[in-house]
Amino acid sequence: MDPLSAISEELAEIEGQITDIFRALANGFQKLEKIKDSNRQSRQLEDLTGKMRECKRLIKEFDTEVKALEGTNDTNTNKMLNDKKQTMVKELNSYVARKKQYATNLENKKIDLFEGPAEGYAEENVLLASSMSNEQLIDSGNRMMDDTDQAIERSKKTVQDTINVGTETAAALKAQTEQMSRVVNELDSIHFSIKKASQLVKEIGRQVATDKCIMAFLFLIVIGVIAIIIVKLVNPNNKDIRDIPGLAPPAMTRKLLWNHS
Repeated sequence: MDPLSAISEELAEIEGQITDIFRALANGFQKLEKIKDSNRQSRQLEDLTGKMRECKRLIKEFDTEVKALEGTNDTNTNKMLNDKKQTMVKELNSYVARKKQYATNLENKKIDLFEGPAEGYAEENVLLASSMSNEQLIDSGNRMMDDTDQAIERSKKTVQDTINVGTETAAALKAQTEQMSRVVNELDSIHFSIKKASQLVKEIGRQVATDKCIMAFLFLIVIGVIAIIIVKLVNPNNKDIRDIPGLAPPAMTRKLLWNHS
């Protein structure tokens, strides 16, 4: 039985996962030694690097669990757990060092592959030039000059195309700017029209309110006149209401004039 299982099932599980990763790392580096292709070596190193990251994470979890159990374990148990953690860290560091060494070797190979052809190509050109006659050298020089002139012409064309594109872009931006200015002016005009319309609506509202007051006053006057006429018709002898022309009885006036004479 695993002694860690008696202490903590979680510690035993973490240790088992770390052991599996160390076994996979050992097999991976053995496989890496047999690979000759640089690209395959790079992919293998990336895979091993991912395993080492996972192992580092598990060791941190192991250390966290050990610290959580320090209060419940005795001194010997805590020492045993810390020693196991240090052993795991040392083994992981050894794989990290091997990975760095392989990475350095791959980088050096890439530099050699990058610089090698250029040096070989230059050396080949020197050998070819030394084996040429003067006429061949002149022809070769003329061809190189023609190639250079063509490259210059292509560069000029590229520059001209770039200038044309820049000119077209500037013209398009100018047109868009003018269009935006027109839109802004139209928005200002619309805003001014809305403001004037609002003022006109307010004036019409005030005028309508005034007209309503006048109509109401006239309506009250008409109602009063109608009321007076009705009262006069119902009670013609009422002295409290002044006579309205055309409503007073004419017979009484004629009788008074007759008696006076």
